[in-house]
Amino acid sequence: MRKRPFRAGVLKRTLGKVLLALAVIWGGGILLLRFVPVPFSAVMAERQLGAWFSGDFGYVAHSDWVSMDNISPWMGLAVIAAEDQKFPEHWGFDVDAIEQALAHNERSERRVRGASTISQQTAKNLFLWDGRSWVRKGLEAGLTLGMEAVWSKRRILTVYLNIAEFGDGTFGVEAASQRYFHKPASRLTQSEAALLAAVLPNPIQYRAGAPDRYVRNRQAWIMRQMNQLGGEEFMTRHRLR
Repeated sequence: MRKRPFRAGVLKRTLGKVLLALAVIWGGGILLLRFVPVPFSAVMAERQLGAWFSGDFGYVAHSDWVSMDNISPWMGLAVIAAEDQKFPEHWGFDVDAIEQALAHNERSERRVRGASTISQQTAKNLFLWDGRSWVRKGLEAGLTLGMEAVWSKRRILTVYLNIAEFGDGTFGVEAASQRYFHKPASRLTQSEAALLAAVLPNPIQYRAGAPDRYVRNRQAWIMRQMNQLGGEEFMTRHRLR
């Protein structure tokens, strides 16, 4: 009977130390990556290790870092139009979108609607893992607040575009542009940027290299949203290019 409190105390102290170590590592990472290119992300590492453990030694999680100056302004606008139209204004979370998603998910049993902002997706892709759990969402929220406090919106968008998954083994807009359009990301057109943004909800199921009807329809919708936001002027006005 005496050993149980002791074991519980040891477990509690160990968990506290682990959380403290993670906070230090992640906090240091946020500070460092404010200035230096991101060499790889947690999702990239997860994909690579998963391939190796399954025996696929030919898989390579590929990414080529580029600065925002070397990314077409259409690309940044496309992901904002598709994923997070309030990105320049919020502090990491879109409260209205969260409330709408909760209301939708209460009514619908088939399709679960998410409400993750670009900031949240960047935090998840960079530091965490795939999957749905309250633990991951809690960590994601803390990391998002840290990034929003230290990074500019332009920096968050730059990192997002460089680590987002655009296809099997293809991470980042430069690798995606080279793979699907055979040219650098700086030369992406509005239509091409919208096509890449159209596959982001599920880049394994939806393919930019062989877009189906759903992807084409989503591409057209994204282009309309880009025009309604104001085109390239939107990026200049919010200092995102």
